Amino acid sequence: MGDRDAGREEAGMNSWHVVYEGYIPAQEGLREALCTLGNGYFGTRGAAPDSSADEVHYPGTYLAGGYNRLTTEMAGRAIENEDLVNLPNWLPLTFRIDDGEWFRLDDVEILSFRQELDLKRGLLRRDLRVRDALGHTTRWSERRLVSMADPHLAGLCVELTPEDWSGQLTVRSALDGQVTNNGVRRYRDLAKQHLEAFELDQMGEDGIFLGCRTNQSLIGMAQAAHTRLFRDDRQVEAKRHTRVLERQVVQEIICRVREGESIVAEKIVALHTSRDPAISEPGLEARRTLEQSDRFNEVLVAHEVAWKHLWETCDIDIRNSEVPDIQLKLHVHIFHLLQTASVHAIDLDIGVPARGWHGEAYRGHIFWDELFIFPFLSLRIPTLTRALLRYRYRRLPEARRAAREAGYEGAMFPWQSGSNGREESQLVHLNPESGRWIPDNTYRQRHINSAIAYNIWQYYQVSDDHEFLYFYGAEMLFEIARFWASIATHNPTLDRYEIKGVMGPDEYHTAYPGADPEKEGGIDNNAYTNVLAAWVLTRACDVVALLPKIHSNHLCERLGLKLSEIDRWDDISRKLRVPFHDDGIISQFDGYEDLEEFDWEGYREKYGNIHRLDRLLEAEGDMPNRYKISKQADVLMLFYLFSADELVLLFEQLGYPFDYDTIPKNIDYYLARTSHGSTLSEVAHSWVLARSNRPRSWHLFQGALDSDLADRQGGTTPEGIHVGAMAGTIDLIQRCYLGIEMRASILHFDPALPDDLQWVKVQLRYRRQLLDVEIDHDLLRISSRSFTSSPIKVGYRGHYRDVAPGDTCEFRLLKPQERDRDENRADRTSKES
Repeated sequence: MGDRDAGREEAGMNSWHVVYEGYIPAQEGLREALCTLGNGYFGTRGAAPDSSADEVHYPGTYLAGGYNRLTTEMAGRAIENEDLVNLPNWLPLTFRIDDGEWFRLDDVEILSFRQELDLKRGLLRRDLRVRDALGHTTRWSERRLVSMADPHLAGLCVELTPEDWSGQLTVRSALDGQVTNNGVRRYRDLAKQHLEAFELDQMGEDGIFLGCRTNQSLIGMAQAAHTRLFRDDRQVEAKRHTRVLERQVVQEIICRVREGESIVAEKIVALHTSRDPAISEPGLEARRTLEQSDRFNEVLVAHEVAWKHLWETCDIDIRNSEVPDIQLKLHVHIFHLLQTASVHAIDLDIGVPARGWHGEAYRGHIFWDELFIFPFLSLRIPTLTRALLRYRYRRLPEARRAAREAGYEGAMFPWQSGSNGREESQLVHLNPESGRWIPDNTYRQRHINSAIAYNIWQYYQVSDDHEFLYFYGAEMLFEIARFWASIATHNPTLDRYEIKGVMGPDEYHTAYPGADPEKEGGIDNNAYTNVLAAWVLTRACDVVALLPKIHSNHLCERLGLKLSEIDRWDDISRKLRVPFHDDGIISQFDGYEDLEEFDWEGYREKYGNIHRLDRLLEAEGDMPNRYKISKQADVLMLFYLFSADELVLLFEQLGYPFDYDTIPKNIDYYLARTSHGSTLSEVAHSWVLARSNRPRSWHLFQGALDSDLADRQGGTTPEGIHVGAMAGTIDLIQRCYLGIEMRASILHFDPALPDDLQWVKVQLRYRRQLLDVEIDHDLLRISSRSFTSSPIKVGYRGHYRDVAPGDTCEFRLLKPQERDRDENRADRTSKES
């Protein structure tokens, strides 16, 4: 990684370029995912334009929110799945010499190959020299973009130079609808043909058109493209032949070329769908957008300006001493996050899928990853977080229906969400280790409801957006509180409320040992679930009091919410059961202490990579339910979401003791029992170690940075990036190491930079102020830009400043030993009180 061009000496250039030298077929899938270009409306994988889907390449273009459902007969059962649809491939572009074979990278001698992703400009470059079977040497120099300025435009520009031949050059350009959803090997036995009703045509002299629709959701889609040849920046008069084939339209452009003379092929594509606002019909709009488009370089200029503005808003600048490329890796993560959730999403009805719009893994569904994504966006582009939260609000009626059908009140949001908010978790999933289809119980992860409530509250804390809370947020909070109050059952013996039959974030424990996961699924009193439920109920009570009286009365009347119900929320929030064992260890769930310890060393020696212990154990005829093992942080997610002070108050409210040494004790206990089978795992564990063990936190942070770049999960990244983990690493720098918290209308800072992280600079949006924050190991400086806004209050360890627009304030930071003395003193005070 990095810019290896020795000719570039400008400072900082290395942090903006991902470079691949040499063509390695086994790495193409990974490169395609990591070189995906997108704009929040659609994304296109970084596949070669001469390639088609096979065991090496997988071109894919995905519309944000472009879902379709298909049914597959499996073992006598009709299984319906909703997928993010692979749209027609707009990339195809290749050439041939005279009447020779069409150029295909895998069929020629490759003399040189270089692929570069320019993160600053949102541009993909591919430069290669190839020699065909007849000895013709050709240089191919390609630039590609998916416009961040106009969400409906994309472009491809290829300069072809014959180095040792002259003759007839034929360029073939196509729009290819012969695509299926075939990008995830374990889904290949499922129905995958999502497109129908094709309309294929020629547009004028140089244009081609493809229209189609999805066969269940009936999303209409249209692509219009023109391909033009230029010599010395002047359009070449060339012969054209357009052919309409089955599900594809192909255009061949023929001209003469001399040795050493370059021909530039420019392909501009417009994409519209029936989901677009303010359109008549996708085909008309695609034609119109294409007709009004400029040449590639003009499209590129506007695209670069849009990316410039995004980077000015969203960049993180760091200095570190030991580890190379960390700045570059952060830029990669920010880049892919902004391609998944860009400003173009503000007017769209979409959520943030766990794997971005980069591939077909998880079928493009939305999970709880917003918990890791929204904190960064809220402090940079809060209006985008607001729009993405409304994705959940629009699906509130479906969540209410789901709760009623399950016998509960309020709203029960799904673990996996897609088009309309129904539960999209699959009934069965394939274990690639054993080849068996096994029941999927992950829908029992009811904690997704608390994640949504947490995101609403955090957005409100950052933005002070009262209107959002009045019209959207409060209603969701109340309905989620209702759900928790209805699923909780009272245990009169303990005088405690319990929540049974659920799954925690761990995901390995789907049932108790020996139980039938389908009939007796789930576990009882998952600590993370119960504590979060108590927090949600408390926040809902707070919001009742926070809302203006007239808004509160109107909302309560509309929802039929009575004072007695609110009083019950308060009662449950103080009596939810949290199990403990072994002198202060928070039990992951009831009965956790009775599980067997696991042979970690034996399995590492046997398998090497044991990230996915669930698959390995099932293939052996065993189950993770028997063991004290975790896929990812579960109990420790409490320490990820809440500060020590907040947890003391939460556990005190629940009637449980919580000493400050509870945190390191539980971290050590559960970290030793975690396989890190999720890319989110190292993010969460790095966060919770940031105070007590900064070197190990920094080590885990570096591992999380490489999750996708090095495909550390062993083949998952080619199916789509892990946008939650990417956002989580960015947020580790932004909030964790800077110690940012929003409480009681105060923006708190408590920095704890690892030794190798020398300096950080970020730009934050907080309550309508724009803040430049700089920090090193000695000083925290906060500068507010001139802006029409009210003053805010910022704090550092009990010291507070009022900051008005245009003000600057500074805090001298405690040294590590001083900070430790301060924390020990606070711990003693807490124990005495």
